[in-house]
Amino acid sequence: MMVRSGKPAMWFGTLMSAAVLLLLGGGETGWTQSAPPALGLQEQGVQAASPPSTPAPSAPPAHEENPGLINEMGKLFDKLPAILPPIKSPSETMNDLSRLAKPSTMVSGRVVCPVSSNGAPDCKQAADQLCQGKGYKEGKSLNADSAEKCSAKVLIPGRQRKPDDCRTDTFVTSALCQN
Repeated sequence: MMVRSGKPAMWFGTLMSAAVLLLLGGGETGWTQSAPPALGLQEQGVQAASPPSTPAPSAPPAHEENPGLINEMGKLFDKLPAILPPIKSPSETMNDLSRLAKPSTMVSGRVVCPVSSNGAPDCKQAADQLCQGKGYKEGKSLNADSAEKCSAKVLIPGRQRKPDDCRTDTFVTSALCQN
């Protein structure tokens, strides 16, 4: 069967009808073949061999599974409850959400992040300082900024700039504060 139409819907319909025909006719083992017609030239004493008869296909026993697409999809749906998490009641869901959503406020300011022992800026401590200055207990950094800070030696004409003349400072400019 050849589909020459460029329309995907028509191609899909043809494909589906072929699949239905295969499913409906899939119980047979194959097309029966008849013996080729005799041309009238048979030897005397040799009889025409009859085609070997094949036993009729019997239905599979009830305990065997049919490995078809529908059967496999059924197995998948049987396994779904074990895969999916249990469904919570609306009150349990609201309790979970209320535990997660603490009251918080966003504040703005500018606090320098101190340098930690590994050389990276510690902006958690700066966010806590920013929030504590506004009357809150702790905070999380939302926005940060950095700037290069240099000594006055850099401004001397003709002096070569050295690696330790300037440093980069990081500042927390806004934080999410909680009590």
